[in-house]
Amino acid sequence: MSESEHRMIEILRVLSKQDEPTGSKLIADELKEKGFNLGERAVRYHMQILDEKGYTEKKGYSGRVITDLGREKLEKGLIYDQVDFIYSKFEEMIYLTDFTYMTQEGNVVVNTSTIYNEESINIMKEIFESGLSVSPYVNINEDKTTGEIEVTTICGTTIDGVLLNEGIPSQPQYGGLLKIENNQPVKFTELISYKKTSVTPLDAFANSNLTSVLDVIRKGSGVVPANFRLIPGIARERTIEIIKELDRIGIGGVIGVSEEGKDILGLPVPDGMVGIAIIGGITPFCAVKELGEDITLKIAEKIQDFTSLKPITSRILSPLEAPTARNQEKISLVLSKSMNLIQQVNFDIEKQKGDIIANVSYVNRNDVDTALSIMEDTYNDNPKYINPYYKLIDHPENDDMVGIATICSLSVDGILINNGIMSNPTYSGLLELTEPPLFIDMISYNGTTIDPHKIFLSKNMTSITGTNGPNKILASVKEIPYISRDYAVEILDILNNIGFSIYKIGKPRELVYNSKVDNYNFGVITGGGLNSVGAVKENDVPIQIKSLEKIMPFEKMERL
Repeated sequence: MSESEHRMIEILRVLSKQDEPTGSKLIADELKEKGFNLGERAVRYHMQILDEKGYTEKKGYSGRVITDLGREKLEKGLIYDQVDFIYSKFEEMIYLTDFTYMTQEGNVVVNTSTIYNEESINIMKEIFESGLSVSPYVNINEDKTTGEIEVTTICGTTIDGVLLNEGIPSQPQYGGLLKIENNQPVKFTELISYKKTSVTPLDAFANSNLTSVLDVIRKGSGVVPANFRLIPGIARERTIEIIKELDRIGIGGVIGVSEEGKDILGLPVPDGMVGIAIIGGITPFCAVKELGEDITLKIAEKIQDFTSLKPITSRILSPLEAPTARNQEKISLVLSKSMNLIQQVNFDIEKQKGDIIANVSYVNRNDVDTALSIMEDTYNDNPKYINPYYKLIDHPENDDMVGIATICSLSVDGILINNGIMSNPTYSGLLELTEPPLFIDMISYNGTTIDPHKIFLSKNMTSITGTNGPNKILASVKEIPYISRDYAVEILDILNNIGFSIYKIGKPRELVYNSKVDNYNFGVITGGGLNSVGAVKENDVPIQIKSLEKIMPFEKMERL
């Protein structure tokens, strides 16, 4: 992507944050703060181009506003930039927080949601009363015309901002899922790093199939969203004092503070640092989702004056117990599990025999024929992008269920490595089949405990069959040293002819489908092994989607 287009994306980003038409002077000032030295004249030139493309619209002498098409362009235009933007967004919110707990004045970071009935308000109130939230302070605005209710709540990032104002640097590390047993936090079960993702971590887990907030408040056990950050060890005592002061005035949600250099809730804490776990600010919204209510959610969307928020309830029960300092098995990122499976791949490209990595998803035995028919139709409609291989296997515990094994794209890494070519799986992503295709979301393998493709499927973000708008399929990015490119191309061409879904082989330092690779490497885009079973899900056939499940002989697989 050219430098000029990069500048236009940044202009769109500035406009997306404005509530009113904005002139070139303000935009130029904002860009200068971001390191783009553009004068007003240059900004006006770029904005004329944006007008012509339909990304912005001029509003008289007041300035310009971003259009819906412009917002869509902003989301898709620089995916390699977006994977860094999420972390910088939270850094920006932390910096802009100027709330003072002594006077209870200043700006806090807020989440906003749109709900559509009073029942959802009651559900959320129940969560606030349980103490399983950052703060009971909210702002509720109802649009009588549409019936939409906008709810603003305090985000846990506010605490990071307060700490920074006290001279304590707090570094967001992960958003994830925290297991609770008998009202006591046990360990994080899933994580996504705030770095190297285009999806806000907790938004990825805001799904009724992943959380069980209502079970926690009603039964004492379940899974809730939570965040994890690090602070310098020397600041531990002062941080605990600040946390107590914040809790006293109604801003809390801190689940646990580790000892210096001591693991907490299954997460390692480096020497000289302290780990802090905080309940996710979206927890009340997750409870609404769990009951099947409609909700639109925006995380850490903006800052807002604390005095504009009022407590939704004055009845707050005791929060969770403090986590114990038990020895926990450390949680592993997907890349670690992946590399160990990659090591077991021994597929021979000449004999077309040997072990590959398989995903195994499960359907009811009565739905097997329907599932296979959908998979076959999906492949026939788009053979370039769908892997045709599968294998039916028995469920290890339930005779009523049948497993459908498909080839995981990480098998390609194993095959290349077995042939002396280093291949590094870097990102899993959601690829929109425009011309050319473009990644619209990406999550790093080295920053998550859960296969990103499962996240995209669980949140119904795909459109593999094309029934939910433009085709959006699962794909992965691999980085390979450019010195081995000729030999790698030879092997990848053979694999593609066999049916391993090799979408694109890039050139050194080339943006491949809008994904960026390190210098002295080239990128390879491969199809996700869950595309065919994802099509089954899109057709409303109940299916338990699993990935990275086992090693399987390729020659035992069948072809659609």
